[in-house]
Amino acid sequence: MANKEILLVADVFANEKEIDKEIIFQAIESALEAATVKRYENPIKARVDIDRHTGDYTTYRRWQVVAANADINGDVEFPSWQILLEAAQIDNPEVAVGDFVEEEVESVAFCRIAAQTAKQVIIQKVREAERRKIVDAYKDRVGELITGVVKRIEKGSVYLDLGGHIEAYIAREDLIPKEPIRMGDRVRGYLKDARIEPRGPQLFVSRTAPELLTALFRLEVPEVSEGLIEIMGAARDPGSRAKIAVKANDPRLDPIGACVGMRGSRVQAISNELAGERVDIILWNPNEAQFVINAMAPAEIQSIVVDEDKHSMDVAVATDSLSQAIGRGGQNVRLATELTGWELNILDAAQVDKNHDETAAQAKREFIELLDVDEEIADVLVEVGLSSIEEIAYIPAEEMLEIEGFDLELVEALRSRAKDALLIKAIASEEQIETSHPSEELLALEGIDENLAHEMAAKGIVTVDDLAEQSIDDIIDFTGMNQERAGKLIMKARESWFTGNQN
Repeated sequence: MANKEILLVADVFANEKEIDKEIIFQAIESALEAATVKRYENPIKARVDIDRHTGDYTTYRRWQVVAANADINGDVEFPSWQILLEAAQIDNPEVAVGDFVEEEVESVAFCRIAAQTAKQVIIQKVREAERRKIVDAYKDRVGELITGVVKRIEKGSVYLDLGGHIEAYIAREDLIPKEPIRMGDRVRGYLKDARIEPRGPQLFVSRTAPELLTALFRLEVPEVSEGLIEIMGAARDPGSRAKIAVKANDPRLDPIGACVGMRGSRVQAISNELAGERVDIILWNPNEAQFVINAMAPAEIQSIVVDEDKHSMDVAVATDSLSQAIGRGGQNVRLATELTGWELNILDAAQVDKNHDETAAQAKREFIELLDVDEEIADVLVEVGLSSIEEIAYIPAEEMLEIEGFDLELVEALRSRAKDALLIKAIASEEQIETSHPSEELLALEGIDENLAHEMAAKGIVTVDDLAEQSIDDIIDFTGMNQERAGKLIMKARESWFTGNQN
């Protein structure tokens, strides 16, 4: 049936909402289908097909083709919109399960559709199309700075008006703490996501993301936007302090000076934009230890020990600089850790030196005693960084030959004596295990078997009280058991302490 009114509705909605006309046609088809279904007492399925040029539309009642259901004597579960495969194939042998069989039925008049139903369906489709249009327009801008006017504030979250009836959302956790934001303020943020949501906001903005800091430098510092200076990373404690690592791709440029600007104008503009957040500009370095030293500024580093396996560094600073290195509430070291990607452990340099001296003295005594060398050779071994008999036994001979004054005969003699010392130590340990006897009380303790009891006895843990005085880490170190089991054993051993207190 022809209906020019359908074409008129499609034109009006498409022009007013700037929505694809096809979406309006689909919305009208859905409304006509809903009106058709309401004409029947039992629920059915219907399909309406509108001619996009003439406005003619045809209505079809649909049955879905299904296989026979043995649970209901080979019949269909919903006769009003299902048909058995065998019955459907009478008219069309090629039909398959899941297909639809259609029969043209009388169409409802467009002018007699329940106005509210049609309106709701069309408006819903239009809203979905508008939301999809917004996401499509902004999905390629994710990662950019966007600016909007504060439209409303709800439960600590902020909605920005970007113009053109487009809103962006800043969640409470994405706002800088204690930043005063009022209605009508112009606010700039980092667009972190644009996604289709059934309801609520679709453009998600952050004022706390490190990427916002990077984007602001790209905006304020022409050398960054032109690629002459590269930003290698950023870390923030929003509203308080931030660190950003930069490097110059042009050796003639001073990257820090360019980012700071004349009399600090550039970095100050960025700080003002971030509610007074103090920004430290760090010179990036390909040497990771040097990069950590730069990132820990303004604290002065005395020494660094790198642990590649744990991806951590022990950073030693002077005693009077400890508080500065750590920062208020651990802020400085936390930002440096985030910026460099290394786990940083701040140590007192005086204590490190003391521990190093004690370790060196112990190693020296061990070398003199077990390797049968004089003090001079022991000093040399310690100075080159060797600290245990195991290292000397298994270090490649070529490396030891690089030590000044060492020849092949001496190196082979040291390695041989070290291996002998390790063998003697292992034999003594075995003998100790064999001769140590745990107490009957320890053997009877719940969770202790005979092998574990003898292993503990070899370490000097002979009684239940001995076990009760141990820490979980001590037990784990020599038994290899998990933390939970070690904790249970120690608490079981300590039960007598609590019983005694109650008496």
